[in-house]
Formats: sequence, structure tokens, C-alpha cells
Amino acid sequence: MSAPTVTQPKCPPAPDEASLVLGPFVDIRSRSKWRFRLALLGPAFVVAVAYVDPGNVATNVEAGARTGYMLVWVVVLANIMAMLVQYLSAKLGLATGKNLPEQCRELAPRWLSRLLWAQAELVAMATDLAEFAGAALGLSLLFAMPIPLAGVVTALVSFAVLACQRKGCRPFEIAVAALLLLVAGGFAYDLLAVGHQSAADAAAGMAPRLDGKTTGLLAAAIVGATVMPHAVYLHSALTQRRVRTSDPRNRRLLLRFLRIDCALGFTIAGAVNLGMLCLSAALFRGRAWGDLDAVTAAHADLGRTVGGGASLAFAVALLASGLSSSSVGTCAGQVVMQGFLRRRIPLFARRLLTMAPALLVLSLGFPVTTTLVLSQVVLAFGIPFVLLPVVLLTRRRDLMGPLVNRTTTTVAGALVCALVVCLNAYLIVTMARGG
Repeated sequence: MSAPTVTQPKCPPAPDEASLVLGPFVDIRSRSKWRFRLALLGPAFVVAVAYVDPGNVATNVEAGARTGYMLVWVVVLANIMAMLVQYLSAKLGLATGKNLPEQCRELAPRWLSRLLWAQAELVAMATDLAEFAGAALGLSLLFAMPIPLAGVVTALVSFAVLACQRKGCRPFEIAVAALLLLVAGGFAYDLLAVGHQSAADAAAGMAPRLDGKTTGLLAAAIVGATVMPHAVYLHSALTQRRVRTSDPRNRRLLLRFLRIDCALGFTIAGAVNLGMLCLSAALFRGRAWGDLDAVTAAHADLGRTVGGGASLAFAVALLASGLSSSSVGTCAGQVVMQGFLRRRIPLFARRLLTMAPALLVLSLGFPVTTTLVLSQVVLAFGIPFVLLPVVLLTRRRDLMGPLVNRTTTTVAGALVCALVVCLNAYLIVTMARGG
């Protein structure tokens, strides 16, 4: 069966979309072997930044402080699920030349498409809240800056990261990947500095179990912070026109590098998340929890027990995670609006609009870590609305052609969706019972 002809979107790429294009495959293939291979990597590293954002920091640190190593299995499982979902999203963009919101708009009934857009915007608001709150907290820890002022500074710096996208996709990818490595380096340094880790306890944490409302809430927050809906929308947009080719053999080669890209980017992100939880579990071992703010307490404990360098690395990593993920989140929001509604506003104008609710929450003085955790629970309830479409679309041969899912891949995607729904249901039941 011959592959179906892939039609391009009816409207030409806008300037912000065009900046995500790397070029024709033949031009990239003419480069040296290593430059060619490196050129095909990048989108997954941009998306992986969303997996180590301040929401992840808060949920992992609080989970380690409250439950020790009990939720290690949730971190590992959430990262595996996210890797599969992101691979499917990226493959959809590569195979069809359209991103996930565009496909939903064209193939779903109008009412369903609008419903998906509305929930995507609500999820984007929760994402922005986490990213700005976390970066602001990082600035506050570094310079004793008031949280509202730190939020404004965060907004200004995020504009500078977004400006890299105007220079083309590679400068933007490199800038965001550098921030990802800075986050990874900061938490790796702290983990090594703390030192007293229990391999046996961490291994015991791989046994799946939940223990009532608190663990259910934290598990949902970890999954929401990892399998982030807006990141799934974005990944399909990053691959849809990045490298232009109609040759099926070239597309299969691109798909192979796409797998490598996902494996590298999300393995780094998963290791960082696991390191956050283990760091917190070691710091708070044997301590009475009380009403401590987990992130602030972790920063203070690092300074007191390890030294100023460790607390500095923690604050810098938190700040870098907020700055990088806020820029990525803005790009995702643009993809959502353009795809579902065929409308767009300038990238910087959208940044101004989406930061407003976050700055308002910061100015009202709500507890930052609690706000971060709750925002990630909101994301967990938005996951099925993006998982189901991406699984259903990538199983369609008329859309995907030779890159269509294998049956095992579709089944795995359906299981991921079912697991998230079950976790959300467990949280609702335990909250209703007050358990």
C-alpha cells in the first residue's frame, strides 16, 4: 500500500512558526557526519525542559520530604509514560506535517475541538503559574528579593530567552538545552554533596503503593508535572516542518533520530526528577515535618548541613528551570491557539497576557510550594484530554502512512491513558472520603 499524500496546512507559516524550521533534508544531509547527526537532535531537549520545571521541583521535593522514597516508582513510571507520549506526538508532526491541535481542529467535531482548546488554555494557565512562581522563588532565595518583584524580573528575563527563537530554531534549542543542563548540573551537585543516600530505601520505593490522600495528591502532582499536556502539543509542532522531506526513506531516518532525541532528552529529565526526590528524602530523613515549606526548607538545610555552594546550586537550578520552562510554555500556548482556532497573537504579547494571572497570585502572597503542587494536580486532570487524541491519531494509517503505530505501541498508549484516569479517580475518591 502506497503512503498517502501528506497535505500541508492551508495557511502559510507565520514568522514565529518559520523560525522553527531547520531546512530541507538534502541541505542538512550535505553536512559532515557529526554535524548532520547533531542537527537532527534538539526538539526533545526543548520539550524536556518542561519536565524539570519548578512544578517538578516542588512536587519531588515535597514528596521526598513527606514520604521519603515511597514515591520513587511514581517518578520512574511517569517518566516512562511521558517518553512514550512525547514520541507519539513528535511522530505525528513528522508524519503528517501538522501538529496535534491542527489535527484535532480538522478531524474532530467543532464543539469537541473548542472544548479541547478551552481545557488546553486552562492547563496553560496552571503551567504558567508554576513556572513563574518557581523562578520567582529561585530569585528570592538567591537575592532575598520580594516574591512579587522576583516575578516581574522573571518575566523580563523570559523575554530574552524567547528572543532566541527570532534567530532561528537552533539558537533557541541550544539556549534551552543549556538551561536544561544547568538545572541537571545544579541538582546533581547537590545530590552528590548530600551523599548519605540509601540505595536499599530507594530500591524499595520502586514497589507500587499509595497510602491515602497525601500520597495520592503527591502522585497526581508528580504525574501532572511530568506528562505535561502543553509539552505534548508543542512537540508535534517542533517536528512538523523542522526538516522538510517527502522521501519515505528519509522520514524513517528522521524517525530513528527522533527516538534517539526522545531517549536522551527525557532520560536526563527523568534522572533529574529522581535526583530531586532522593535529595529531599535524604535531607528530611528523621525530621518532624510540621508546616515547613519544602523547597525553602531544603534550600536552608543545604546551606546549613552542606555549605553555601550547595544552597546556591539549588537556587540557581530552580531559577533556571523557571526561566527556561516559561519560554517553552509560551511557545506551546501559541501552538495551541494557532492550531485549535487558526488565530495567533505576537509571541511577546501572549507572554504578557499569560504572565498576568501568575503575577497576581504571587502578589497575593499564597504559599509558593503549595501553589506549585496544586497547579501540577490540575495538569494531571488535563492529561487524558491530550493523551487520547494523540493515541487515536497515530494509529490511523490514512494519516500516518508508513509511520503508523504498531499494535503494541497503541496498546501501550491506551494503558498510559487508563493509568492516569485511574490515578485521578483514586485522588478524587480519597479526597472525598478525607482519607
